[in-house]
Amino acid sequence: MTDKLRILLSNDDGVHAPGLKILEKIARTITDDIWIVAPSREQSGAAHSLTLNRPLRAHKVEEKKFFVDGTPTDCVLMAIKELIPGKKPDLMLSGVNAGSNSADDVTYSGTIAAAMEATLLGVPSIALSQELSYGKPIKWETAEKFGIEVVKKLISTKWPQEVLMNVNFPNVDVKDVVGVHVSTQGLREDYRSLVKATDPRGAPYYWIGSIPEMKVNPKDQTDLAALHRKQVSVTPLHLDLTHMETYKKLVSLLNHD
Repeated sequence: MTDKLRILLSNDDGVHAPGLKILEKIARTITDDIWIVAPSREQSGAAHSLTLNRPLRAHKVEEKKFFVDGTPTDCVLMAIKELIPGKKPDLMLSGVNAGSNSADDVTYSGTIAAAMEATLLGVPSIALSQELSYGKPIKWETAEKFGIEVVKKLISTKWPQEVLMNVNFPNVDVKDVVGVHVSTQGLREDYRSLVKATDPRGAPYYWIGSIPEMKVNPKDQTDLAALHRKQVSVTPLHLDLTHMETYKKLVSLLNHD
């Protein structure tokens, strides 16, 4: 055990989420210096948002454990800037999210956003998510078993400061996992369903629906394909969103200095 390593934990499912308990189990195989700062309630889909129009409040649950009435980004910012005394964390772990965060999900995900904020503040970060089937038990044992293995392997190396790691566990039992695969970020087709219905008073309302099943090429190197193959997907995400090929074309077309 590496007691000198300080780890910050957060998520977007809230301070009482079962996935956060799994994340703490993973972290405690590495160190005892663990700090938890998580949202007071679920913040799924919050993305990388900050609360700017009202004050934030942090509430101490127990030693080294707080909840904040804000977004995952707020939580990480307050943790690193205010709530954790002395040295800042050596590592930030986000999750374990109930539901995968692959492909386009990374732009919506509060789980990814928490890791993103820590990365921006100079703390190496890993986001972890457990794929699920709605209405069925979540296979947390898979996240715990392979989370320990993957996190330890990742922290044994170094990655660039502007990169964060996105780990997704397949929706299968531990015994059915087919290894670990380093993946690229996938891309879905137009997949968000919008359900229109009518309330008891006759007024229309809309509900963003679940993600339908889609065809995946099992030979692809994407996170979606890895999960389809029952593999744990590990994707390095880069904070610089600049598309360099287009950038170079535009420089020659528009720059005249």
